[in-house]
Amino acid sequence: MSNRLKNILIPVIAVLLGIIVGTIIMVISGYDAVAGYTALWNGAFGQAYYTGEVVRQVTPYILAGLSVAFAFRTGLFNIGVEGQLIVGWLAAVWVGVALELPKIIHLPLAILAAALAGALWGFIPGLLKARFRVHEVIVTIMMNYIALHVTNYMIRTVLSERSDRTANIHGSATLRSPFLEGLTDYSRLHWGIIIAIISVFIMWFLLEKTSKGFELRSVGFNQHASQYAGMNVNANIIQSMVISGTFAGLAGAMEGLGTFGYAAIKGGFTGVGFDGIAVALLGANGPIGIVFAAILFGSLKVGALNMPLEAGVPNELVDIIIALIVFFVAASYMIRLLIERLSKKGVK
Repeated sequence: MSNRLKNILIPVIAVLLGIIVGTIIMVISGYDAVAGYTALWNGAFGQAYYTGEVVRQVTPYILAGLSVAFAFRTGLFNIGVEGQLIVGWLAAVWVGVALELPKIIHLPLAILAAALAGALWGFIPGLLKARFRVHEVIVTIMMNYIALHVTNYMIRTVLSERSDRTANIHGSATLRSPFLEGLTDYSRLHWGIIIAIISVFIMWFLLEKTSKGFELRSVGFNQHASQYAGMNVNANIIQSMVISGTFAGLAGAMEGLGTFGYAAIKGGFTGVGFDGIAVALLGANGPIGIVFAAILFGSLKVGALNMPLEAGVPNELVDIIIALIVFFVAASYMIRLLIERLSKKGVK
C-alpha cells in the first residue's frame, strides 16, 4: 500500500473510530444514538438555513486550518492562531466602522487591515524565534492572552466609549449579501467562502509551485542543511510566521465583516483558532484535506445545536466526538501500524 493512500486512510479511520466511540458513549449514557445522529444531520443539512450556517462556519475554519498547517509545513508550531484571529477581527471592524468609502475600496481595505494585523501578530513570535531562539509555542500561547485583553481594552475605551461592543460596520465594508441570505433562508452565509477557497489555492501554489515555498519547506525539514545550501533560515522563519498570521487574520475578518458585523468584549477565546489546530491535523496539513476537515467540523458544530431540540441529546457529546477524532489523529502511529499489518496479511 502506498504512503499516499495510507495518509488518506488515517484521517478517515480516525473519524470513523471517533464516531464509533462517541456512539458507544451515547448509548451507555442512555441516549438514542440513531435519533441523535439523525438530529445532527438535520441540523446541518435538513434546511437551506442550516446548510448556509454550515458554510458560514466552515469559512473561518478553513482559514484557521490553513494558518496552522502553513506553520506546520515549514517546521513551526503556531498555537497563536486564536490571538491572530482576534486582532484581525478588531482591525477589520475598526476600518469598517471608522471609514466611509465606496464598497469597491472599503471592503478590500478592511480585509487587508485584518490580514496585516494577523501578520503583525505572527511576526513577533517569528522574530523572537529567528533572532533569539525563543520557542514559538510559548510566545504564541502568551500572545493569545495579550490579543484578547488588548482588543477588549481597545473596544471598551477607543471604539465604543466604554460600551461592550462597537457600532455595526458600514454596509460598504460587509461581506454579507442579500442574495446569499435569501438563497439560504436568511442564514448568515456571506461571500467570505470565496476568500477561503482562494486562500486554499494560494497556500497550495506557494508551497508546491514556487521557489519560496521550497525554501520554506526546506527550512522546516532541516535548518542546518538549508543554511549550508545558502538559504536565509532566519528570514524564512519570520516569513513563515507572517504568512501563517495572515491566514489567521483573514479568519478574523470573516467573523468581523461577515458573521457578526461588529466587535464585542470577549469573556474568553472564540475557539475558532484552537479548532483550526484540529482541522489542520485531520486534514494532514494539506490544503484539500483542510477543506474536507473544515466541512466535517463545521457540520458537527452547527448540527449539534439541533440535537437537544430534536433528540434530547446534549450537544456536548459532539465535542466529545471531535475530541476523540483529534485523539485518534494524534495516535496515527497506531492506525498506520494497523494498516500496515492488514496490508501485509492481504498480500500473503
